[in-house]
Amino acid sequence: MSSAFRWAPVALSLLTALSTSACYAATSYTAKTKYPIVLVHGMAGFDSIMGIDYFYQVPDELRKNGATVLVASVSSFNDNDVRGEQLLKQMKDWAAAKGYTKFNLIAHSQGGPTARYVHGVAPGMVASITSIGSPHDLSAMQANNTLGDLLTNYGKVVAAMGSVIGWASGNSKLPQDPAALQAWASNTAAFNARFPAGKPTSYCGEGAEKVGDTFFYSITGNQPATNSWDISDAILKQAGASTPGVTTDGLVPVCAAHWGKVLRDDYPWNHLDEINHVLGLIGKGSPDPVAFYVQQAARLKAKGL
Repeated sequence: MSSAFRWAPVALSLLTALSTSACYAATSYTAKTKYPIVLVHGMAGFDSIMGIDYFYQVPDELRKNGATVLVASVSSFNDNDVRGEQLLKQMKDWAAAKGYTKFNLIAHSQGGPTARYVHGVAPGMVASITSIGSPHDLSAMQANNTLGDLLTNYGKVVAAMGSVIGWASGNSKLPQDPAALQAWASNTAAFNARFPAGKPTSYCGEGAEKVGDTFFYSITGNQPATNSWDISDAILKQAGASTPGVTTDGLVPVCAAHWGKVLRDDYPWNHLDEINHVLGLIGKGSPDPVAFYVQQAARLKAKGL
């Protein structure tokens, strides 16, 4: 693994601090879903730091279009059981405070499996899961190339990094456990056996759109580098090269991101473009990532969710 990739989480947390955020009043009802939308961050993620959203500009745009948006905060580095329990607690707290009965979970990267854990233990609270660039089904080789070296050789650094992110985002009490994260990534098959709802019928295929009362959707980008002005692209391009012959978004193999109904797996985005980072820089002529979130909310609304 390249030294550049080892510091990808640092780059994300530092570079997003250069961006700006705004708040808008609702001007349309395009994204006004029946149930609140919960945004769930991935590894090395956060809800917001100094007012800067992990999902850059996404909460504001969804709210502008009528959605009720809640932003989860879970451990930056931990396995999905721990992160999932943290997410579930927040959902229960929101439900108790506001009377919400279900939630639409929209999750990026490791947030996807984290959301699936919640569905597995409390399906009645989950109206839908939309996963974006999520590593649902990694081979041992892919897990080692994308996470193994980082977590094995730099476990203490990663844990410290998670603590810094937690402190900066006001969530310093969230536990960080890189070893648990690596254990999950090295055996995603075991996790998928525990929580199979939405699992594709074949590798790189599709799963059921609806399982019980819950809808499952997934998308991903397929371009490690998309904009030469985006300084994160060099990191993602190098990271993508760690799995030769495998199409990725720079971090997650395209096929590994398939879960439930695959809406699209060829967005010309990399792993950070999927959350509109860094600085909203994407490839020339590429679809607007923020617009996708509004479109997906409209899809959920049309389903009565």
